[in-house]
Amino acid sequence: MFSRRHPYLYFVITFSGIAAVTVIVLAGLAVFGLRGCSYPAIGKMGGGKVGVVEINGVIADAAVAIGQIKSFREDDSIKAIVIRINSPGGGVGPSQEICREVQKTVKLKKVVASMGAVAASGGYYVAAGTSGIMANPGTITGSIGVIMGFTNFQKLLDKIGLTPVIVKSGEYKDTGSPSRQMTSAEKKLLQDVVDTIHGQFVTAIANGRSLEMEKVESIADGRIFSGEKAIEIGLVDRLGNFEDAIEWAGRLGGIKGKVTAVYAKEKKLPLIKYITGSSSIRSLIESAVRPRMYAGYLYRPAED
Repeated sequence: MFSRRHPYLYFVITFSGIAAVTVIVLAGLAVFGLRGCSYPAIGKMGGGKVGVVEINGVIADAAVAIGQIKSFREDDSIKAIVIRINSPGGGVGPSQEICREVQKTVKLKKVVASMGAVAASGGYYVAAGTSGIMANPGTITGSIGVIMGFTNFQKLLDKIGLTPVIVKSGEYKDTGSPSRQMTSAEKKLLQDVVDTIHGQFVTAIANGRSLEMEKVESIADGRIFSGEKAIEIGLVDRLGNFEDAIEWAGRLGGIKGKVTAVYAKEKKLPLIKYITGSSSIRSLIESAVRPRMYAGYLYRPAED
């Protein structure tokens, strides 16, 4: 039998299949579980309006968040915006893109970041560009840093008798290859990239929070903070929940009476398109069946 002749290859194939099916099932449950939920759309409720943009889970794509921020920025009926963050961070590029859109928006309207359970790394990067940050006392935030990694399959490939053949145009073209050990020169190259991206993170926080570079550098070693501790060191402005953030944003935006939170309409997609088109889910599937090198502003506790 195939499983007996190639036990390691059989394990890899089986594991990948189970992982892919699990992701698809969870996605389906998420879709059906959220189908009954609806939020008020712009223009359907009374009171001064504060737009709400939600950033949940790993930040893999900036398009939706950017579109919602821009829509609220250009809507004169929206007096301020709240960015609700429940995210451990994610890709460097998407985090920077959302932060950039926030920076453009604060020049015209007040933007408040509301931190949920976790707003770390790339999640904090986004928050740093806002007019003010509110967190819960127990919110996990910080994790200012960059992580880059990949899975090495060399020993597994040796055991099952597979020998990858690589033809490349330059010395560094297959840096991070899972089929061989990394050279010292490649490691130095990647470390330089990580250090550069890390410097961009530190600069963004120093500028966004009006902090000295030295102070940010002293805490930018990947450590996490509670919301309560973050307010002591200047990473957060106030403690409070989501409703408090809505109220704060409304007052900053000049609303005197009732403050009403409004949400951007989301397009309803067929289940299969949601599963295959969602960037977050797509990235999970790809990471399960095709491990590859990644770099991100991501709070990712090491697993034993």
